[in-house]
Amino acid sequence: MTYRIKVPPRSLPVDEAHMVSNLEHQLIGLKEYRWPLLVGCALLVLVGAGVWGVLWYDGQATSKAHDIEREATLHYLTRPANDPKKTENNLAQAITLYTRIADEYPRTPSAPIALFSLGNALMETNQVDSAIAAYARFLSAYGSNAPLASLVQQKLAYAYLSKGDRDQAAKSYTAILDNPASANRDHAMFELARLEESQSQMDGALKRYQDLIKTFPNSPFASEAAIREKIFDARKAHETTPAVTASPAASKTPAKP
Repeated sequence: MTYRIKVPPRSLPVDEAHMVSNLEHQLIGLKEYRWPLLVGCALLVLVGAGVWGVLWYDGQATSKAHDIEREATLHYLTRPANDPKKTENNLAQAITLYTRIADEYPRTPSAPIALFSLGNALMETNQVDSAIAAYARFLSAYGSNAPLASLVQQKLAYAYLSKGDRDQAAKSYTAILDNPASANRDHAMFELARLEESQSQMDGALKRYQDLIKTFPNSPFASEAAIREKIFDARKAHETTPAVTASPAASKTPAKP
């Protein structure tokens, strides 16, 4: 008598069956969402290419602006003192190049420096209104650049003073004082005191001189403020001293012998 060993039909283990089932579901899902996935991948590629293109363009623009800035600064700084015609030509070329940077490459690090230098060059050619416009343009576009903005405000105040506009100059100096990051606050305080003194606002001027001495004792402007304070004190002492009147006897004309 023979015995047959029954071999049970081979079936997938439970885990393998689940694995195959999950894989089938994933393949079906991929087929269903194939086009959205392809579109998404294409968009990612396009965005990446766009970002790379912007970065590449910005790098090229920064390099170009830097080259122009270097050329403009060379014209600006190499002005022969004994050749007025050459000096005028150099300033004109510097103004043209600085203007080009501000107009064509406003997002580069060279742009704020170009506007500052443009204003300075325009002041040296007595184009005061154009210089004021350049300084104002800097403050509008790059006012958050605190160290350079305070210098621009100082230059702007000088420009207004050259036109006799003391009120606008005072506003520029006040803007420097209102910015704690300004490195020239002592200078602005001294210039404001001088403005008030020139307008006969003696009490306000004296207070500013005293504040300058107290707030910035090591500033070179503190020494000048101390001198002005002594002059104020001497002037006040002279004004409060009663005038000495001559006595009647002393005022008589001595008799002729």
